[in-house]
Amino acid sequence: MRNVTLYESPGHRFILLNESDAGEEEGVRSNQYLVAHDGQGVLLDPGGFGVMPRVLVEMLRYVQPEQVKAIILSHQDPDIVGGLSTWLEMVEAPVYVSSIWLRFLPHYGISGMHRFIGVPDEGLSLEPAPGFHLQLIPAHFLHSEGHINVYDPVSKILFTGDIGAAMLPDNQEFTYVDDFDSHIPYIEWFHRRYMGSNKAAQAWVNRVSKLDIRMLAPQHGPVYRGKTVQQFLDWFARLQCGIDLMAADGSFAMDATP
Repeated sequence: MRNVTLYESPGHRFILLNESDAGEEEGVRSNQYLVAHDGQGVLLDPGGFGVMPRVLVEMLRYVQPEQVKAIILSHQDPDIVGGLSTWLEMVEAPVYVSSIWLRFLPHYGISGMHRFIGVPDEGLSLEPAPGFHLQLIPAHFLHSEGHINVYDPVSKILFTGDIGAAMLPDNQEFTYVDDFDSHIPYIEWFHRRYMGSNKAAQAWVNRVSKLDIRMLAPQHGPVYRGKTVQQFLDWFARLQCGIDLMAADGSFAMDATP
């Protein structure tokens, strides 16, 4: 799948740059996003080392490396951070990541952490360029202890990182979720196993429900739009997951009734 413009208005675009095809990089397929405003760009979860060349080609359709004003990492996983050292050789932008992961990023071969900015647990408002505003919203323990979402108030798209992620079969590929019930089999196991707890899920749903959301853009799988946005929020708020499913002996009961 090549780039898909999720939103466009004069001077502003929110773009799905690439969903890596199976075989490009061993592991899960992942989404990389670009938010562009008046010729300036912000990269969201630039991806692993194997997808970097293709993501770069797609990005160059919209902005040049010197126009990238920030890179935002939703969390610390290699499918997000694995290609970062190469990106840092090409762009001068600061990198935003939860403050709790700053000590771990040098293990990806990154030298010199002066360009990294730790996002506090409460999140922050970001202005990467004049008139360009984004909100960095905490989503702790979903699944990462320090997980960040990004809300674009112009497009009304919430980049949700691993929240809402789908594990699609290799032979299936589609851009949007339009039938939520048929999508549940692709998201249920992942969310029950990887998300921290229903308490964390409810806290996140309560927080983001205050936003005017047009789309939920996850780091894996298709984008939620229309009625499926609220359907996902309702489903996730009820989901028993993570430590909710642990037995007293430490076993994990994935078949527990939600």
